[in-house]
Amino acid sequence: MSTAVQMPAAPRRWEEDHDRLLNYMGAGNGDTLTANDDKETSTSSRNVLRKKKSYTSSIKFFGVDLSPDNIAVAMVYFVQGVLGLARLAVSFYLKDDLHLDPAETAVISGFSALPWLVKPLYGFISDSVPLFGYRRRSYLVLSGLLGALSWSLMATFVDSKYGAAFCILLGSLSVAFSDVVVDSMVVERARGESQSMAGSLQSLCWGSSAFGGIVSSYFSGSLVDLYGVRFVFGLTALLPLITSAVAVLVKEQPVVGSVRGLKQNLPLADAGFLEKSKEDIIKLWGAVKQPNVLLPTLFIFLWQATPQSDSAMFYFTTNKLGFTPEFLGRVKLVTSVASLLGVGLYNGFLKKVPLRKIFVVTTVFGSVLGMTQASVMLVFS
Repeated sequence: MSTAVQMPAAPRRWEEDHDRLLNYMGAGNGDTLTANDDKETSTSSRNVLRKKKSYTSSIKFFGVDLSPDNIAVAMVYFVQGVLGLARLAVSFYLKDDLHLDPAETAVISGFSALPWLVKPLYGFISDSVPLFGYRRRSYLVLSGLLGALSWSLMATFVDSKYGAAFCILLGSLSVAFSDVVVDSMVVERARGESQSMAGSLQSLCWGSSAFGGIVSSYFSGSLVDLYGVRFVFGLTALLPLITSAVAVLVKEQPVVGSVRGLKQNLPLADAGFLEKSKEDIIKLWGAVKQPNVLLPTLFIFLWQATPQSDSAMFYFTTNKLGFTPEFLGRVKLVTSVASLLGVGLYNGFLKKVPLRKIFVVTTVFGSVLGMTQASVMLVFS
């Protein structure tokens, strides 16, 4: 969770010494600089700074102050959304360039989801193993570089299904790790806050992602049509670098007592580290066994285990219905706009509604709306 850390004000002792010094300072060429004038100037400057700071802190998005930490979180989620720029390109590349059938495409899609299955491991690593003295910044930089590498390889060297699967896996790992890092910042920020404030933070995250999806969807199909999939992969390679860049906005103090050197930054063989790791795993398992954690986890597991028809639907819409990349991009644009509207609806009207009621209603409506795909298949097949 994002901890909004305010920049410390100038120490009062420094201000007193500064004013005392001005009492003894003189300006050349017969001009005398009085302490009173400088005090007024200094006071005026401080007032201007306070006003600017107050104005900045008053800017809100989805009800959340846009502090540097929150901006970093929003930008990482924006990158997650805008990375959808390559989603259509990947589908057409696997289908038209590598000539894979729907089953093989589904296998690669499932393979790319593996990094998301072990997200607690990334949180454990970032909390236990500070990289170059930082637990958040360093891993955001590393995640961005890893994502840029994966899409660069897709744009240049990859020409087999195994290479494509490996690079897609790396890209997925990059997004999953950065997601865990910013999620931990969001959790820290939301701890002790009301449900309404926690909902606002989630709205900031998903709203940023939906906005990124709108931006990418508008161009994704037309870029594939005009320039081809390799160009889209190369353009996508630039986007994860935003994640690396916004790491400087994260307000984080270096880990006290952290030592230098790669070997010391990764103390995997240290007995104390292993003992602490064992304790953390035991604590994690103890938390998971609690009914209020286990039952929601089981719900999410069953939800995610539901078979998806994305690959089959893509082949059906392109081969049977003749949808072009540009048209599919417009369809994706509509879904992204709907996602943003859903975030706005929740943030505006549902933040204070009990979560149980929201889950029940959305699950029922989601199931009914999900059946519309079956009706399309029955009508046009």
